[in-house]
Amino acid sequence: MSIPSTDGAPSAGSGGVSYTTVDISYFETRGLKRYAGVASLWALGVGAVISGHFSGWNLGLATGGWGGMFIAAIIIAIMYLGLTLSIAEMSSALPHTGAAYSFARTAMGPWGGFITGLCENVEYVVTPAVVVFFIGSYLGSIFGTPPEFQPVYWVFGYIVFVGLNVVGVELSFKVTLIVTLAALACLVAFWVSAIPNVDFSRWALNVAADGTELPEGGGPFLPFGLYGVLASLPFAVWLFLAIEQLPLAAEESIDPKRDLPRGIILGISTLIVSAFMILWLNSSVANGTFALGKSGEPLLDGFRAIYGDGLAKVLALVAVVGLIASFHTIIYAQGRQIYSLSRAGYFPRWMSITHGTRKTPHLAMLVGAVVALVLMLVIWFSVGAEQGASVIGGTLLNMAVFGAMLSYVMQALSFILLRKNAPHIERPYRSPFGVIGAALTVIIAVVTLFFQLSDPVYRAGVIGVAIWFALGIVYFALIGRHKLVLSPEEEFALSKGTAEYKSH
Repeated sequence: MSIPSTDGAPSAGSGGVSYTTVDISYFETRGLKRYAGVASLWALGVGAVISGHFSGWNLGLATGGWGGMFIAAIIIAIMYLGLTLSIAEMSSALPHTGAAYSFARTAMGPWGGFITGLCENVEYVVTPAVVVFFIGSYLGSIFGTPPEFQPVYWVFGYIVFVGLNVVGVELSFKVTLIVTLAALACLVAFWVSAIPNVDFSRWALNVAADGTELPEGGGPFLPFGLYGVLASLPFAVWLFLAIEQLPLAAEESIDPKRDLPRGIILGISTLIVSAFMILWLNSSVANGTFALGKSGEPLLDGFRAIYGDGLAKVLALVAVVGLIASFHTIIYAQGRQIYSLSRAGYFPRWMSITHGTRKTPHLAMLVGAVVALVLMLVIWFSVGAEQGASVIGGTLLNMAVFGAMLSYVMQALSFILLRKNAPHIERPYRSPFGVIGAALTVIIAVVTLFFQLSDPVYRAGVIGVAIWFALGIVYFALIGRHKLVLSPEEEFALSKGTAEYKSH
């Protein structure tokens, strides 16, 4: 492989790509600022996920009953433990903003890195669009605005939270910590309120084998058998989806080799405790599993069961806190993910220019926000408010989940390949689960993908992902692969990647 020439002309590399030399000013206009410690990293990971504990997970109760969802949550928790511990090892060894793309780039070459980055790109652009849609739905209910007003909430939400992320990394992480703590406080308040009112047998086990409600409870633990467990896997993902974004903060972390593994481990530990608390307590108060399986606001239903309907609007604000936490943190991830691929030349390079004084990737965040808003508005105005709500709230989110699961497979495979082919890379942290944990991640992710595809709603999302991939791959094949730059991710892959260590 040839190193880029110093005259600015492209030079050839493996994988059919070529690199162009850039001068020091290229990276000076793409600088980031270090700020984040362990607490900030923990908040970034937990905040991205926490809205899934307010709603979404509960739809698995309809497919598996309480027992099916409980076992599915255990299986998915194992998958995320294998994934996050693998990521903790890779992020300490490759502390770059590229994260998943960076891991795959070193393990599988430029095409593997780009495909993995594209998988995450779907997740991080589409997910905040869906979250802001839910925020608008709640605010519409609280303030009594008509459906036609929804796009105003979306635009306002993006302006405020992209703005907060652009202002500076210090403010961004401070807001992240505040909203994450507030969302967790709401959950803890529910747990404390629910414990004296728990009647597990009556409410959690109120689904019969034929799917009907048992008013007095006492139903089977697995009303739909093993199939119910497997069918609930995609919904259990909601309890942990997006924790993997944390390594995107590597170049804004004060000591990434030490703090990233700590932040990731603290984050997944917090989420596992919260996930099983909400699954147990939310299902064990009035209305229970049968009603929650169809609910769009399970936490609010739980609060109403305890305190009555009089506090409905106040309780709705509780849900908005959780949604805001995830919206804010995933916008952060969206910006860093687009920034890293752009800085390396996989996406148009201008997207990676950072703010002159704030040192935040403002153009990357603006591009992601505009793409998401245009997608939402085209759907909303072309198919009508009612059907548009279904597509945005269902199909788009399924696109994000599908892209995420593909990226999990790629990241776990990257871990296995790096352990095998690059054993001498310095690893300040090593996953105690090792290759076995990564292999379990691949197996569980593939099984979950299979059951996603068995749902017609998910299949519609897959078509959307396929279109996204086609556009991205065509761009990279025709343009991007000829414009790569020796960013930190690329330089590491070329100097310490698989090829070098195969010779040892």
